[in-house]
Amino acid sequence: MTQIVTPEQINAILNRRFATKKYNPDKHIPNQDWEAILAAGRLSPSSNGYEPWQFLLIKSPQIKADIRSFAPGAINSLNGADKLLIILARKDLTYDSAYAKEWVEQVQGLTYDPNSPQSQGFKAFQSQLLKLTTPERLFSWTCRQCYIALANMTMTAAALDIDSCPIEGFNYEKMNQYLAEHQLIDPQAWGVAVMCSFGYRDQAVTPKKRWPLSKIYREI
Repeated sequence: MTQIVTPEQINAILNRRFATKKYNPDKHIPNQDWEAILAAGRLSPSSNGYEPWQFLLIKSPQIKADIRSFAPGAINSLNGADKLLIILARKDLTYDSAYAKEWVEQVQGLTYDPNSPQSQGFKAFQSQLLKLTTPERLFSWTCRQCYIALANMTMTAAALDIDSCPIEGFNYEKMNQYLAEHQLIDPQAWGVAVMCSFGYRDQAVTPKKRWPLSKIYREI
């Protein structure tokens, strides 16, 4: 089988990725490249394939101005990044939810039945294996999946010579409240998992400092 990329190329992309703190506000991501980054999120793996995410691009100058007071970790990105993305996670993904029915019918093209072996298997997976017995645990589970999409998007950006910065430095409660009050999300169905900016850096990339593989990898 022919390799799409070589290990050396992958290593170069990994080292190219950099949590950018200063962007060039005059450089913009080509539409084709942005679509590829979004595709990386859309095609990411998720538990049982349910895709419990939504990608919310902030384009409004007013929204960007409004969130500054409770998103200090995003200030550098707000000052220069070409794209600022909020990744939302589903709060209502259960075997018998309206979303599960919609996904089964519209994505899988199947007839939804909450009593089917598939639905009941998903129910057991959530309740018995993962113990997702509270709304908080359920939301934490979907948020973790959003980070898979986040990683794929930042790596795709690096492969396209585009910079990025994952962002957790904001007040989650105020961000969710703001989005709900402005009718940008249904707070019963969605919550903010993480943010990420994309653009072109206006700073040097510092060499990565990491533990050696022997410190973090074991064979048993």
